[in-house]
Amino acid sequence: MTSDPLENLACTGQLKPEPPAEAELNGLFLSGQRRLADAEQESLSLESRFDLAYNAAHALALTALRLQGYRSESRYLVFQCLKHTADLPNAQWRVLDQAHRKRNLAEYEGHLEVDESLVAAMIRVARDVEASVRLRLEG
Repeated sequence: MTSDPLENLACTGQLKPEPPAEAELNGLFLSGQRRLADAEQESLSLESRFDLAYNAAHALALTALRLQGYRSESRYLVFQCLKHTADLPNAQWRVLDQAHRKRNLAEYEGHLEVDESLVAAMIRVARDVEASVRLRLEG
C-alpha cells in the first residue's frame, strides 16, 4: 500500500484519478475568487455571506484537488483533503467541516444557524486556500 494519502483514497474509490484540465482549473479558481470577494461584502445578509464563503471555499478546495489529478463527488472529502492538496493545517479545514455540517442542516432540514465569527473564519481559511492554489497555478 502506498503512503500517498490521495493515492490511497483513489485505491479505495473515494477519489477518482483524472488529469487536470486548464480551462476547468481556471474556471474553478475564478469562481472561488469572485464568490470570496462577494462573501466579504458586509452589506449582504449573513446567510448569503455564509453561502458565498462556503461555495468559494469549495471551488478553491476543488481546484487544489484537481491540480493533484483527482476528482471527488464528496464535498466533505474535498475539504478533508486540503491537508494534502493545499498544506492546510487540520484546524483550518475543520472550520470548513463545521461549515459543511451547518450547510447540510440548512439544505436538508431548513435550519441555518450561523454567526459572524464562523463566516469570518471561513473567509480566512478560503483566503489561505486561494493563496496556496495561486502558488501552484503560477509555479
